[in-house]
Formats: sequence, structure tokens, C-alpha cells
Amino acid sequence: MIRHKRISLGVLASAIIAAWTPVSWAAEPFVVKDIRVEGLQRVEPGTVFGYLPVKVGETFSDDKGADAIRALYNTGFFKDVQIRSEDGVLVVQVEERPAISQLEFVGIKEFDKDTLRRSLRAVGVAEARYYDKALIDKAEQELKRQYVARGYYAADVQTTITPVDRNRVSVVFNVDEGPVAKIRQINIVGNKAFKEGALRDEMQLSTPNWLSWYTKNDLYSKQKLTADLEALRSYYLNRGYLEFAIESTQVSITPDKKDIFLTLNIKEGDQYKVSDIRLAGELLGKQAEMEKLLKLQKGEVFSSEKLTQSTKAITDL
Repeated sequence: MIRHKRISLGVLASAIIAAWTPVSWAAEPFVVKDIRVEGLQRVEPGTVFGYLPVKVGETFSDDKGADAIRALYNTGFFKDVQIRSEDGVLVVQVEERPAISQLEFVGIKEFDKDTLRRSLRAVGVAEARYYDKALIDKAEQELKRQYVARGYYAADVQTTITPVDRNRVSVVFNVDEGPVAKIRQINIVGNKAFKEGALRDEMQLSTPNWLSWYTKNDLYSKQKLTADLEALRSYYLNRGYLEFAIESTQVSITPDKKDIFLTLNIKEGDQYKVSDIRLAGELLGKQAEMEKLLKLQKGEVFSSEKLTQSTKAITDL
């Protein structure tokens, strides 16, 4: 019989799981007469019972003790779990993690707060969920990532955690958005068939001009750059450059995080012309009618846009 002897205790889950050695903490197995859970505030006792690998009437051992501690820690509900025996009664002593009672944002102008709450929920941070510093740190990085995606490279996020009643905490994200980075220069390298100015005209992003206050196109964002790269690709494909490729993009920012320099390295390849056009498949006697719908003609420079228009016109026939 084991009386008031701690079987396997720990403070941190990782330490318990890594350092658990039944030989070092050997205890005589015993038949469980009853199970008592202590320290619960919000978690239901049934939740704890559901994770225990032993029931009343079964034999408890060191191995099952390790399994129980590991399972309870893995729920994320507890920051400390201890197990002991008292005259055949298995006592599970737990300390719950604080719950997040309130999630607030201070200093945010660029984003809708409800949108941010949904974004943070995806990384595990939300009101009524358990507080986990690692997840809060992850949430800070997620906020910074979203600001960077909109060109706010100088954005700073600091989190304040304030304990409140009933083992809960208030979480406040204090944000200093800083200035949005503006594009000072766009360089396109590798173009031979078209002038750099003509290619830049195809892009949304631009250096500051008299309309920038309205268009905001001098404000860098990854989404706009992605759209501009696709616009350049379409420009070349519609002019016969089937092998066109964007080999690399470099986005550099000044130390004060206010100015951006953008460089696009492209490979044009050769220009292709249409050598022949043939219709194949089930034409249903409509070949002549279909041929009239073709936007491409033999000998013309190939155009991806005209090919798409021709295909759609024939499909809609």
C-alpha cells in the first residue's frame, strides 16, 4: 500500500515527458479504489476522467502515471499536473492555465479589428481560450506579417498581459503602425524587345506621382506585386513571347524602412508566330463557321489573349 507518496510529479510537460523514468520513480502498483480531481475551476471533472488511462477497479502503475500526465498536459488546459495516491485513492492535482477574458487592439488603423480577431483565432488566440505565451508570441508575428504584407515594414507590436479575476487574463496588442514604405525606384532588367517605361506602364505599382495620394500605387504590397508580375507575363504572352519568364524579384528597403527599391529580372525568349491553324475533333459540320470565329490568323504573331477568345467563341457556338 502506498500512502501519501508522490508517484511522478513535474512542473513542465516537456520536462516530465522527457525525464519520466519508472525505475527512478518506482512505486508499487495498486488497485484504484476511487479517483479524485483537485484544482479544477472551469474544466469539467469528466474531461479529466476521459483522459486518464485507468479507471476505478483497475491497477495503477508508473507507466500509467506517465501516460496520464502526458495526456492531461497535451490537452493544453493545464500548466501543472501532479498525481499521488492516498490509501488506494488516485488523486489528480491540476493547475489550470488562465483563460483569455478579453482581447483588445490599441493603435490599429490599417485593419478591421474583427478581421484581426479571426486571423488570430486561426493561430489559437481568442477570447475564452486558454492563455499560452507561445501562442501569444505567434500571434504577434502574425500581426507583423500582415502589416508587412501591406508595406508597413516599421510596424511594431507589443503585448500586455494583465491578470484579472477567476484565473483569467486580459490580452492587449499595442501597435505602432509607423509609416508605410513607398516605392522610390522600379528597375526591370533583361528587357530587349520593349522599353522599360512601356513595361512599367503595365504595372499598378509605381514611384510617387501627382496621383499617388488617390491611387496609393506608390505604396508597396506583396499582393500588388503578384498582380503586376502576372500583368507583365500576359503582356509578353500576348505578343508572342511564349518562353517569357520572371527569373527573380528583389525587394530592398532602406534602414529607416520608409523607401523601397524594386528590381525585376526577366527573360524574354524568342517571339513566335502562328505557322498553321487546324480544327480537330467533333466539328459537327460547323468547320467553316468555326473558322470565322478564330481571332488568330496564320502568319500573325501569337497572342495568348486571342487564343483564349477564339476558344471561348467556338465553345459558345
